[in-house]
Amino acid sequence: MGKIVAALKKMGFDKVFDTSVGADLTVIEETNEFVLKLGNIEKLPLFSSCCPAWVRYVENTYPELMENVSTCRSPMEMFASIIKQHYKTDDKKLVSVAIMPCSAKKFEATREELKKDGVPNVDYVVTTQELINMIKESGIAFSELEPEALDMPFGISSGAGVIFGVTGGVTEAVIRKVLSDKPIAILRALAFDGVRGMNGVKEASINVNEREIKFAIVSGLKNADDVIKKIKSGEVHYDFVEVMACPGGCVSGAGQPFAKTRGKAKRGLGLYQADKMNSINRTDENPLMDSLYSGVLKGRVHELLHVHYNKK
Repeated sequence: MGKIVAALKKMGFDKVFDTSVGADLTVIEETNEFVLKLGNIEKLPLFSSCCPAWVRYVENTYPELMENVSTCRSPMEMFASIIKQHYKTDDKKLVSVAIMPCSAKKFEATREELKKDGVPNVDYVVTTQELINMIKESGIAFSELEPEALDMPFGISSGAGVIFGVTGGVTEAVIRKVLSDKPIAILRALAFDGVRGMNGVKEASINVNEREIKFAIVSGLKNADDVIKKIKSGEVHYDFVEVMACPGGCVSGAGQPFAKTRGKAKRGLGLYQADKMNSINRTDENPLMDSLYSGVLKGRVHELLHVHYNKK
């Protein structure tokens, strides 16, 4: 990450942040929404909403399920709305560029529901593959760069936010927040039993107040379609369903450099290693979250962090 920051600074960016901050916000908001729905015992399962290709698939194929899709914006969109509010000024133009592993993020950034007064929160989306080409075309010797730190005040994120990029990461982050009284070592051990791994469909369950909560982790839209049909037929029941359109999650995104299955798995392991090296393992342990909720988000959580897509 440090060399990426240095390269972006050389290319002319004034501030560089990690979208994992947005993932931390997503964990908080999505978990709160999930717990509320569990308490009301309605509109379950709750489907994750951070993958724009998945959201579009539901809109086009199963529009009746849109009320089951979380109202949370994706980490990219949550963070972009925070950045634009924080740096809002009358005398300078703010341009927000998101570096993403996903080509569908380009479409997401253009959605009318994610614009404010007709202006997108994310002005441009550049895929990781495109960024690599831009660095090369700029004549930057990447191997010779001295690593630089992320900029403040958004330079702190949790390991739970980091693992969002691999299938099962969203679910594991939610479980960490729901079971906030459990030691992280126990939760990581729990994650190995069903949540982690590159399988297209995985299942996990936890017990909260003597109630079993069932999770499904799905990657690949064909797998998602199969799971939806089983839910509709009553063959299976889940309380929370994480869906990523790309097999393996965002580490396998269409904007990423090509990799075979083993290479994609190694990318996922890299995220888990980064999580393990992070001194902050849960979103609610991130001190930045407190300052955001008591600052720019005060009284504006739904406005800045949630979205209701127009019916097509």
